Amino acid sequence: MSDKAQPAVIAGKGLTRTHLALSVICGLMLLAMMFVTLIDVVGRYLFNNPLQGATELTALLLVSTIFIGLPAVCLDEENVTVDLLTDHLPAFIHPARRFVVRLLSAVVLMLAAWRILAYGQALSSYGETTVSLHLPVAPFAYLCAAATAVAALITLRHAVSRS
Repeated sequence: MSDKAQPAVIAGKGLTRTHLALSVICGLMLLAMMFVTLIDVVGRYLFNNPLQGATELTALLLVSTIFIGLPAVCLDEENVTVDLLTDHLPAFIHPARRFVVRLLSAVVLMLAAWRILAYGQALSSYGETTVSLHLPVAPFAYLCAAATAVAALITLRHAVSRS
């Protein structure tokens, strides 16, 4: 089986629906960012009245889109890779290399999730909000931590099941 096998073939329909749901959510958030930007630009240049908090909304939607998309990237194993040396290694090394890379990636993702969670707890402890809309920031950090933890678990599962 190839290294880039499709999730539907390997993991069944459950992950395919998960991937579709994540993609739809990210698409809707990108659409929302587009409309926020459109309303802001039209308001600013046609009516001299920009959308209050447009920058904040765009930033929160963008960070949410990136982190919600992370598990989908991990499901497909579509992470950015550089293979300057790996193409020149003997074929028998590749399964072990893939296992080690996936395992290290899962560890790094779990560490990132832990630190984002700690940051979210700090934000929550002093009630951090956005400047103009006064939206609490901690829930977005918790969302990012949860999505990163899910991505770590997916990557760990790939390390164990595909090596």
